Amino acid sequence: MGALSALYRRFEDAVAFFVVYIREAHPEDGWVLESNRDDGILVADPQTAAGRGEVAVACGTRFELELPVLIDDVDDEVGRRYGGWPDRLYLIGTDGKIAYQGGEGPFGFKVEELEAAIERELVVATEQPG
Repeated sequence: MGALSALYRRFEDAVAFFVVYIREAHPEDGWVLESNRDDGILVADPQTAAGRGEVAVACGTRFELELPVLIDDVDDEVGRRYGGWPDRLYLIGTDGKIAYQGGEGPFGFKVEELEAAIERELVVATEQPG
């Protein structure tokens, strides 16, 4: 998350950044990671919007997120539409269309690709009339 935070600080005046929390990747009642248990992360998959909000806040705190966090509802509509599970980087262009879609995380989480896409999109935005 450090590289993403640095990108956020670099472009925060030109680009709106958000983390969208879509669902718990490794809940105790799902795909458990022993490393989470070792770190004391014991979370059930939230079944309500309020519960998901609590888990999202805890996640943001744990990862010391600087970016604003939005939370998908428990119907997982955002996750279904964008295929963001477990995590993925997106850039929405000035035309409202997807200008960049990264690979599935965590291994497809390539901040340098997002940075290049932002730079390209900012050039396009400055070339548009109006």
